[in-house]
Amino acid sequence: MLAGTDFHGFKPSFEHFANEAKALKVNLMLICGDVTNFGTLEQARTLLSILAETNILTLFVPGNCDPPSLINVDLDGVKCIHGSSILYDGFAFMGVGGSPITPFNTFFEMREEEIARVLQECLHKFGGETKRHNIILLSHSPPKNTTLDRTSLGIHAGSTSVRRFIEEYKPLLVICGHIHEAKGRSHINNTLIINPGPAKQGNYALITIKEDKIDVDFRSVRI
Repeated sequence: MLAGTDFHGFKPSFEHFANEAKALKVNLMLICGDVTNFGTLEQARTLLSILAETNILTLFVPGNCDPPSLINVDLDGVKCIHGSSILYDGFAFMGVGGSPITPFNTFFEMREEEIARVLQECLHKFGGETKRHNIILLSHSPPKNTTLDRTSLGIHAGSTSVRRFIEEYKPLLVICGHIHEAKGRSHINNTLIINPGPAKQGNYALITIKEDKIDVDFRSVRI
């Protein structure tokens, strides 16, 4: 799997990401939001089409800098999983886009109660069968109070609802973004959480899962 986040409308980063996915022969691409930088729905579709051309299944959630209408985009081979779930290769992929309320009045922000509701919608598909599947959560926002939600000013800007979801449902892996300077990995109990770093700056992560062992190779190139 190839994971990226925070492209912010930079077309060369989409092209590089797509080329890397093909070169590495990954089976899945995962995008954790900020496809655009306060762009239009049409711009988002154009950028995501670059990924669609690889013929590699792509799952994504929008970020707070994307138009909320992006949740309804479903290109051939590129699927938004905000508030939804998909079973793939034995894993239950779930997604929540946007971010908690910020001081900046960005495009796609939600109160924590709404984030919690979206996460429950993800679970609804599985009913009581959730524990049969290893959950992989795509979230634009990191969970609250980890190294991955700490801004350069020392503020923890993550989501309390995402953190509660992790603590209760114990996903195998959470992939997030939003906080550009917080690239890296963290844990909440046994859940691994990673932020690949902003793709606009050439960052991405190659993820390999064998049984319950997760290998993450953080990569960075000059674009």
